[in-house]
Order: sequence, then structure tokens, then C-alpha cells
Amino acid sequence: MAINTALLGELKNESANTRKIIERIPTEKLDWRPHEKSMTIGALATHIANLPVWISRIINAEGFNFASLESNEKKETTEAILEQLTKKLNEAEQALTAATSDELFKSTWTVSRNDQVLYQLPKIVAIRSFAFNHIYHHRGQLSVYLR
Repeated sequence: MAINTALLGELKNESANTRKIIERIPTEKLDWRPHEKSMTIGALATHIANLPVWISRIINAEGFNFASLESNEKKETTEAILEQLTKKLNEAEQALTAATSDELFKSTWTVSRNDQVLYQLPKIVAIRSFAFNHIYHHRGQLSVYLR
């Protein structure tokens, strides 16, 4: 099985679980937080909705410079967060579908801040870490918020 096919299957399967948990957030509770130092439930859900962007970023570039990172805009409703999730998942699916070379996923992706290289790793490892595992981690965190 091609690497992109395996990643695409996992993305589609897991995105259904991510969507289910975000759907359960009441819009009127988006500003709720479990602790003053915690993100609001709306900010956490928006962060999760934006995480699939890492898939296309990793596939389509040789690296990423954290100095260029932009913050996520605040979403006012659960529906808007779900729309953002759908948009970012569609972009990720398109990038994975187009990336048919296993060699692409084995190529090196570099993470830097300004001129300082922080680390380099194969793109498949970066996708698993920056996108998939990151989503799963925060989805678990969101499930605790919803208790």
C-alpha cells in the first residue's frame, strides 16, 4: 500500500471521531475553560480544526519557519469551527491524494525559527507528529473538557 493511501485512510477514519467531539460543544459554552491558565473550549476546538493544515504544509514544502506562524482567528460558533475543520480536512485530503510518491514522504522536512534549524525529520514522521498525533492529543484533552 502506498504511504499516501494509508495516511488518507487514517485521516478519513479519525476525522469522523474529531467531528463527533466538536459537534458536542454547545456554542454558548465556547468561552468556558477548566482553569484560568487553560485555553477556552472554543480556542481548543479551533486549534484542533486547524491542525490538518500541517499535512499540506509538510507535503508541499521542504520545511517550516516558526517565525512565520500566524495565530488562529477566533470562531464564534460551533458550526463555524466545524466549517473550518471541513475546510482544512479537504485541503489535507487533496494534498495526500496528489502526493503519490513514497519518496516524497521519506524526504527531509526542516523545522526552523528564523535562521536556526530546530530539527529535521522525514515528512512521514512530521505528518504523524505535527498533524495526526497532535490532533489525537488535543481531541483527548477536549473530551476531558466536555466531562
